[in-house]
Amino acid sequence: MSALRKKMIRDLELRRFSVSTQKSYIAAVRGLAKYYMISPDKVSKEQLLDYVHFLTTKRKLSCSSLNVASAGLRFFYRETLACNAMAVAIPPRKNSRKLPEIFSHNELKRLFVSTNNLKHRLMLMTAYSGGLRVSELIHLRVRDIDSERMTIRIKNGKGGKDRYTILSQRLLAELRCYAKAYRSQFWLFPSQRSNGSLNRRTAQVIFEQAKERVGITKNVSFHSLRHTFATHLLEAGVDIRTIQILLGHSSITTTARYLHVTRKDIKAVKSPLDMFDLSDTDRLKRLNS
Repeated sequence: MSALRKKMIRDLELRRFSVSTQKSYIAAVRGLAKYYMISPDKVSKEQLLDYVHFLTTKRKLSCSSLNVASAGLRFFYRETLACNAMAVAIPPRKNSRKLPEIFSHNELKRLFVSTNNLKHRLMLMTAYSGGLRVSELIHLRVRDIDSERMTIRIKNGKGGKDRYTILSQRLLAELRCYAKAYRSQFWLFPSQRSNGSLNRRTAQVIFEQAKERVGITKNVSFHSLRHTFATHLLEAGVDIRTIQILLGHSSITTTARYLHVTRKDIKAVKSPLDMFDLSDTDRLKRLNS
């Protein structure tokens, strides 16, 4: 490992970035170095801009991927090299305004019922019922389930923050059956191949296989279980501030986007088409034929 990379890792760790963010930022700088086959501290401003242009036009990275790569490069130049001029040269990226697709209650029921493996079914149910990220789910410990207070403790979530979310009565009953069958001592959903926690990719594959089994064609991912949790709470009348706390969002603006996907208010709106009297439609068709 080069001295420059060690320094960047130290800078990231000092600022307490998550492991996944550290990997993404280091990968962004490694990609730049590989593109020019030189040390990244030797790259000129024009070369840096050309590389970002390459990611945009040739690689055609999504807005979110471009944002991550740009943030990683900015961090490297601003914090590791103390070269603010290079960091400022990277143009700001636009954020995608796409709304998440949401599971219906029927789709969720089919998803859970189709999963015969008790551990796999409980993973999906836990993620949805508590609004968990996949990284939070796989790092749940047995002691994080508090049946007396009916809460699930999320330790060291995004941004290194701890929080509590709700524990479903139905989920608790299922977890008690699961505990008798698996008798895990530490991790709630341990890996079968080691004594550690489950791999993130394994959890995602479990979701993808369940989705395929029941024929759900929506553009949904494991993270969509969290989106659906928030949307269903809004539709049930839970206030947005409470949902913000349960999700662990720093800003209520992030939580507010679920207002755009909830059907609670939409259902009360009547389509203008329904305001027309179309009882004579068949007669009009005959006259025009």
